[in-house]
Parts: sequence; structure tokens; C-alpha cells
Amino acid sequence: MAKRTAEGEPITIKKYANRRLYNTDTSSYITLDDLAKMVRENVDFQVLDAKSGDDITHTILTQIIVEEESHGSQQMLPVSFLRDLISMYGNSMQSMMPSYLEASMANFRKNREQLQAAFAKGIEANPLAKMAEANFKMMQNAAEALIPGARKSPAKPDQADELAEMRKQMAAMQKKLDELGK
Repeated sequence: MAKRTAEGEPITIKKYANRRLYNTDTSSYITLDDLAKMVRENVDFQVLDAKSGDDITHTILTQIIVEEESHGSQQMLPVSFLRDLISMYGNSMQSMMPSYLEASMANFRKNREQLQAAFAKGIEANPLAKMAEANFKMMQNAAEALIPGARKSPAKPDQADELAEMRKQMAAMQKKLDELGK
């Protein structure tokens, strides 16, 4: 649950014409980096245009992503994903994308929490392989629902061998992690 002000409301950030951001909770000017830190700390905020009062939170969060992608040592969003995302604008599927992306991110967070819990409990089974399979099935089902003709033919024997080899490698990695944890 996101942290909020004492009144239970999101913290209000005002953006002025001079591009400065003002945190009304702390009565101080802040930067995009400060806002990114607030997001990572799960602090709920809303960014308002100081002159018009319009909610510009979406624009500011998008700006933070652009900054992170351009200045970060490692980019998170692959070019192919960005191209696919851009191609969805104006597409008949555009209205479905926000809910699909939210559901995908919620599933990712759930899987991350399950993985952390599995490592904390020292489960002998390989949670990585199970999660990878679940994620693959979810993405495959979503692709089939969103893109006609996306259903692929069953895996060929060489693909099955590759998958089996990957499972062996993941099991070996899990075993090494378990040994290091002891």
C-alpha cells in the first residue's frame, strides 16, 4: 500500500512554469530524481500544474522513465518493446493495452514476491522454472487473445531438448544457490 499524508491523501507536487517541482508536504523544491525515489519508496503523490491545476502525474512519470532510460547504465525497455508499444497507438487495441500492461505488471510483482518467499524458505524445487513456465503461458495466452494467428505450432523436438537443457541448467543454478545459502 502506498504511503500517504496523515489525512490519507496523496502528497501534492506542484509543477511551476519554470519547470520546478514543489513538494507541498515538505514545503521544498524537488527534482525528478526525488520523485523517482518516492516511487521506489511507494510514496503516493499527485503532480499538478501550478497554474491550471491539471493533473500531470502521467506526464511526469513518463518523463522520469525517459530520463532513466537515457541516463541509466542499463536500459530496461528493449527497442523491440518500444516499437511494439508505439505501434499500438492509434490501433484498435490501444484501449486494451493499459489494463493488459497493468495486469502483466501485477503478475510480475506477484511472481517476484513468490520467488523471494521461495528463496527465503529454502524450497528445494526450482521456482524459477515454474515461474518462467507460468509467465510464458500467460504471455502466450495474451498474444493469442490480442493477435489473431499468434498461436504457434507445438515445439519441435530440438526445441524440447533445448527446454530440457535449460531446465537442467536452472536446477543446477538452484542447487548452487542452496549450497551458498547454507
